[in-house]
Amino acid sequence: MRRRLGAAVAALAIAWAGGCAPRRAQAPVEEVPRAPDEERPVRVFHGKAVWYGGKWHGRRTASGERFSKYGMTAASRSLPLGTRIRVINLDNQRSVVLRVNDRGPYGRDRSRVLDVTEAAARRLGFHEKGWTRVRIEVLADSATLRARDRPAEKRRR
Repeated sequence: MRRRLGAAVAALAIAWAGGCAPRRAQAPVEEVPRAPDEERPVRVFHGKAVWYGGKWHGRRTASGERFSKYGMTAASRSLPLGTRIRVINLDNQRSVVLRVNDRGPYGRDRSRVLDVTEAAARRLGFHEKGWTRVRIEVLADSATLRARDRPAEKRRR
């Protein structure tokens, strides 16, 4: 009985000490969080953004909803209504995600590619100036993605 107990204690001591060969320390596996597909830009372009509000507050937009100068929306001549975009102010790198719900900007200046609400202009930091240079990232959305823009695993065959 004592021999069995001594052998068991010895085996347990060897197992506890790591066995015969020393163990290698394994680095913890950290998974990098992936952005959901709707946060992945599928198209990027640059231009000038201006803000609008005031007399337009409460009027109907091109999408049929009421315009609110406090909302996080934008007007674009070419992007489909309902498209989500990330607008980055190139002067101070502030960014905000907006939804296109109106058409514009109108006028002769074709460098103006986006009208944003007064609240969005404040967040982007150009409310006082009136306009700024921006980078616009069109965010992936199943409703606005064309088949060739979808990731390979989501394409229909």
